[in-house]
Amino acid sequence: MTISSDRLSALSSSAVAPQWRRRILAAALACTPFAPALAQFRVEVTGVGLTQIPIAIAPFKGEAQSPQKIAAIVQADLERSGQFRSVDAAGAALDETSRPDLAQWRQKTADALASGSVTRLADGRYDVRFRLWDVVRGQDLGGQSYVIPQGDLRLVAHRVSDFIYEKLTGEKGVFSTRIAYVTKAGTRYSLWVADADGENAQAALTSPEPIISPAWSPSGGQLAYVSFESRKPVVYVHDVVSGRRRLVANFRGSNSAPAWSPDGRSLAVTLSRDGGSQLYTIDANGGEPRRLIQSAGIDTEPVYSADGRSIYFVSDRGGAPQIYRMPASGGNAERVTFAGSYNISPAVSPDGRWLAYISRIGGAFKLQVMELGTGAANSITDTSADESPSFAPNGRLIVYATQQGGRETLVTTTLDGKIKARLAGQGGDIREPDWGPFQK
Repeated sequence: MTISSDRLSALSSSAVAPQWRRRILAAALACTPFAPALAQFRVEVTGVGLTQIPIAIAPFKGEAQSPQKIAAIVQADLERSGQFRSVDAAGAALDETSRPDLAQWRQKTADALASGSVTRLADGRYDVRFRLWDVVRGQDLGGQSYVIPQGDLRLVAHRVSDFIYEKLTGEKGVFSTRIAYVTKAGTRYSLWVADADGENAQAALTSPEPIISPAWSPSGGQLAYVSFESRKPVVYVHDVVSGRRRLVANFRGSNSAPAWSPDGRSLAVTLSRDGGSQLYTIDANGGEPRRLIQSAGIDTEPVYSADGRSIYFVSDRGGAPQIYRMPASGGNAERVTFAGSYNISPAVSPDGRWLAYISRIGGAFKLQVMELGTGAANSITDTSADESPSFAPNGRLIVYATQQGGRETLVTTTLDGKIKARLAGQGGDIREPDWGPFQK
């Protein structure tokens, strides 16, 4: 994996392009209905957090006959978040109607306990129920029930995880959200939409040519991406459910690096139509773009802050790629990154507190997390080929692509880097993840 940024594809005609770009990809995309992935991911969680809630997830009654093991999915979700530590509950004979012996679970050091059941109904649907207990206070924290088709069993498991996470942390869980990413297997490129744990992947687009720069819309219903099928970079927006797409930016020169505004009405893009690679906004349905800023350098990789007031972007106006910030309406830009001579791929946390980006350090490309209020930044990985960070919608995790064991893979990490989960794809290199919004 050569590192720079796919979203710097606008630099393809520049003399500095070989230093900046990761891959300038030509994409001839064929819109297809969703197709199940042939191989699923496995999740490997590593690391230990300083403060974690010990929780026991009892096997759900009847799940031995279910095609999805709800308790195991919930346990993996909670561990991956970095907020929970699992307490062994193997052999516990409980369901959502049980009144557990909480003193017994306190002796096992559990602070919380979840139990439930999975029942296959006569019509083939499944009835999933669960209940959550505060073991320390001896309180019933409630539960939920769902009647769903078999295909929604994993989604329901993630919703159970979301319920538990919110009840015990006070924040929304992200387990029922989705991620998008690109794979290359042989000469075949695919844009995938998957659960937040990487499972249940479905192909949104496939092509014998590469695909780059997927970006979720704020509603979660559309993906913007860049295609080279016209022998140059062109921006499309793809409807995730129907598979239909529309052309948004196809101007003279390069059209690249789409980023949605928080209201979903427009996109920030990098265009070279007027010479050089500069930042514009354009209506999400297409139309005439509006230039945001003019500089003698190359400006690209725009990303909006969650409040819509600012755009962060990458520019070489100072001689090397660094991250800058400007008002979303355009205007003067201020430099944000100062450590190091090469910083790209900005991602801003939903609360506006953190900036994730990729920095070249001694020939390695490392994921950095900066606290914007202080400017203090830390490298949070031990890998050397990190790329494309994207925040979870609750701001507690980051997904990024990297290289481990000679293979490209996706990893999620807590902001302090203490808990990581490797999503190991089979049958292809994995690139350019983007974490979708909360489902509405």
